[in-house]
Amino acid sequence: MQPKKPRKKRKLGSYPFMSVVFSITLSLLVIGLFGLLLVHSQRLTAIIQENVQLQVYLQKNITDSERNRLERILGTKDYVFKNEETPRVEFISRDDAAQAFIKATGEDFTDLLGENPLRDLFVINVAFDYQSLDSLEVVEADINALRGVYEVNYVASLVQSINENLTKIGLVLLGFALVLFLVVVILINNTIKLALFSQRFLIRSMQLVGATGTFIKRPFLIRSALYGGIAGLLACGLLYLLYRSAIARVENLAQLRDEQSLLLLSGVIITMGVFVAYFSTMSAITRYLKTSLDELY
Repeated sequence: MQPKKPRKKRKLGSYPFMSVVFSITLSLLVIGLFGLLLVHSQRLTAIIQENVQLQVYLQKNITDSERNRLERILGTKDYVFKNEETPRVEFISRDDAAQAFIKATGEDFTDLLGENPLRDLFVINVAFDYQSLDSLEVVEADINALRGVYEVNYVASLVQSINENLTKIGLVLLGFALVLFLVVVILINNTIKLALFSQRFLIRSMQLVGATGTFIKRPFLIRSALYGGIAGLLACGLLYLLYRSAIARVENLAQLRDEQSLLLLSGVIITMGVFVAYFSTMSAITRYLKTSLDELY
């Protein structure tokens, strides 16, 4: 007869490392991928909003000093978008505008008209808080009141379409995020419960010999938080590799990169892994402590 192999003793608080970490990592990776989508959609939204513009056409007899004065006044307005404290006000001369039109159409209208009918203008990027149609009407009235301004022009239908579509996209993404969060929490919770199922009799044995609930829970909670943190780090590593691969293959994707948001997303993933694993373990242990011996079978 072959000697029986010694049975490995179960240690309180221990449960399968690979299966638990692998399952939590995959769940967190899904959250991370959707988080990347949210980060890039927000960055794309910001780029779109940064390029909502007004065209301010000037009087034909305006002097250079008046034009410079008008540019300084516009630069101080709150409704002008500022990039690192630099107002986005661009001057386009009538000659430059004519050359751009000729290049775009391939037709020289000055030969037909005998003169350049275009006007000098300022192109103003509008700040985010002033991009509703009501706010733009107030901005238009304020600019029209300035001396040297001939007309203010913007495409109201385009601005309205941008605002409506951005709102709809934001609501859809928020709905998906909530559903996905609930699904991931349920998956991690079920993974923890299955892993702890094999420990239910050991938990009851400790309870029968007088161990308190806090004493029994402590090693499980510490280990679950550790596993959740490890899974979060692994998910962030995989997410980084996938993101670098996407940047290398998708043109201009790097322009949407936001380092601060990516670091925040990594912190959310790791924190979520720790807390969901911790509270799922606490829920499962509490349930087993309150379950009768017959129900454990």
